[in-house]
Amino acid sequence: MRAPRREGWYPAASSKLLGCTSGDSGAGQGRKSYSPVKRRRKARRLSVAYEASEGEEGAGAERLQTPSWQPQDWRRQLDNIRTMRSGKDAPVDQLGAEHCFDPSASPKVQRYQVLLSLMLSSQTKDQVTAGAMQRLRARGLTVDSILQTDDSTLGTLIYPVGFWRSKVKYIKQTTAILQQRYGGDIPASVAELVALPGVGPKMAHLAMAVAWGTVSGIAVDTHVHRIANRLRWTKEATRSPEETRRALEEWLPRCAHPQDGVERAPSGGLPPSLHTDDSHPHRELWREINGLLVGFGQQTCLPVRPRCQACLNRALCPAARGL
Repeated sequence: MRAPRREGWYPAASSKLLGCTSGDSGAGQGRKSYSPVKRRRKARRLSVAYEASEGEEGAGAERLQTPSWQPQDWRRQLDNIRTMRSGKDAPVDQLGAEHCFDPSASPKVQRYQVLLSLMLSSQTKDQVTAGAMQRLRARGLTVDSILQTDDSTLGTLIYPVGFWRSKVKYIKQTTAILQQRYGGDIPASVAELVALPGVGPKMAHLAMAVAWGTVSGIAVDTHVHRIANRLRWTKEATRSPEETRRALEEWLPRCAHPQDGVERAPSGGLPPSLHTDDSHPHRELWREINGLLVGFGQQTCLPVRPRCQACLNRALCPAARGL
């Protein structure tokens, strides 16, 4: 009678098929040891995309692709807004954070004054913010002077900015933190700025741009939020300025070369000053968009009863077509 084959037992003749080798390992000679047959993996080709420099065509060089979604006609809409804003005669152009600090003060004091003007500007018109800053500067606006000012006097100086009582508390708390942790200066990062009492993302990005000359993100306030939604510059309708900022940064190029319209990284970055340089050879879109849309919102694209008949985008704006 034929003995049944045990599980795991194979005839000796099949050893070659299984990659078996004989050796002297273990307790004695003549034992079979089995090693699995290794398969060679097929090498994958990786396609690396990079942005070629000027004049570089390189075989196989693949230019960075634009985002998968961009608003229709956004370049024409943006150029039209630039044309309408060419006069730079909106309140933000004369009274914005770039104009509220003392140019004769030290850079550290200037940066502090920029941050304070941004804290005061929340839910407040530029004219009111500028008036409050003038009264504060008349008394010598520094970290030490604010800490020595009692709450009642500080409230009188900044009134009637929006939520002035809360801002008195935030200004005092933030100023104390700046003295204790930063030697009287302001932080140089968005994460540290938004950790300060009374400082939100819009203020932080503007402070980075105006005080430090660094473009850290798009500063979005109620004007930018409103106009971006009216022009359908967000893939879906957004409900808050911070949501709008994230939506814009997903597709809006950081900068564009004014001569050929190709988006590139700026060479050398922004000048380390407290003023916007509109003549910079690579126009910073992320930096430009705030002042451009804020002034447009103050003069033309008003919150209530927008002046669509006077707008160059009336035929391109989805909101205007719906009126």
